[in-house]
Amino acid sequence: MSEVYKNCQSCGMPLKNSPNDGGSEKDGGISTMYCSYCYQNGEFTRPDFTVSQMQELVKAKMKEMPFPLRLFSGIFVKKIPQLKRWSK
Repeated sequence: MSEVYKNCQSCGMPLKNSPNDGGSEKDGGISTMYCSYCYQNGEFTRPDFTVSQMQELVKAKMKEMPFPLRLFSGIFVKKIPQLKRWSK
């Protein structure tokens, strides 16, 4: 049985906030590990991204969100290097 994740293991976004509750696998199934913004058709949408680039993207997106979410952007992005995609 595969692990079930609550958050995307690339960007950290809650999978419940992802369209279709996750990205897509090559076979058309829903990814239980990555969101649809990070993962489509079994591949990363930004395969050459570094962890620091992902942190900058997520921080910028969170700053567009309403208060108080934008206050937590710095704390949130510090956890990105610990996600499965980056912890290799």
